Amino acid sequence: MRRVVFNQKGGVGKSSITCNLAAISAARGKRTLVVDLDPQGNSTHYLLGKPASELKDTVADLLEQTVAFTVFNRRPDEFVHASPFDNLFVMPSSPELDFLERKLEAKHKIYKLREALRKLGESFDEIYVDTAPALNFYTRSALIAAQRCLIPFDCDDFSRQALYNILNEIRELQEDHNDELAVEGIVANQFQPRASLPRKLVKELTEEGLPVLPVRLSSSVKMKESHQARQPLIHMAPKHALTQQYEDLFRVLHGEAVELEPLAD
Repeated sequence: MRRVVFNQKGGVGKSSITCNLAAISAARGKRTLVVDLDPQGNSTHYLLGKPASELKDTVADLLEQTVAFTVFNRRPDEFVHASPFDNLFVMPSSPELDFLERKLEAKHKIYKLREALRKLGESFDEIYVDTAPALNFYTRSALIAAQRCLIPFDCDDFSRQALYNILNEIRELQEDHNDELAVEGIVANQFQPRASLPRKLVKELTEEGLPVLPVRLSSSVKMKESHQARQPLIHMAPKHALTQQYEDLFRVLHGEAVELEPLAD
């Protein structure tokens, strides 16, 4: 399964959701790959413990060879790095993505990521793609390459208005480039169950028929501690409430039964 985590809005937890779901997948014995398409490289630093600027053989190098005059291109798996965690691998980001974007766009290389991920799908059970907070060449490439899309949602009214635009953009890409893509769900992140506004927004979106997932991820300092420790929650704090929420989310995405509390009024 090729899954992209996407939202044009920053600060909604794309990297945290990508890495923690991937870590749970790997902990379950699935050979799992994270592809970091965000030039900021947060997923790369989180899982490999090094800034993207210090790494070679990155996703930028993979894409750059598609516009270079080379006789033999390297295989996609040559740009994959093993993480410190069993079964979890990373294709790291690079600051060079910013400089490469215009060249790739001018050469119409929008489908090259899909080709690479399909090939990597022969070796990996699950592939998670982290994206930048923008609808640019790379996020479009990721949406064209993916089979499923998760949309993190920060529970405020600005995020709600942006959500409608995101769904329209995805619908257009589905029609024109990737009829295999499905919106797997909207993930309410940094949810505060005691606050009335988040509960109200999630309830209204659900009543509108939008695919809001039943698991809500709480706001917790434990996630920031996880980032600092460079350890996904499943490894750093397996019994923590937020870790359990991530595990419930993983189960829902994979069609497993989960007992969830109803959303209070």
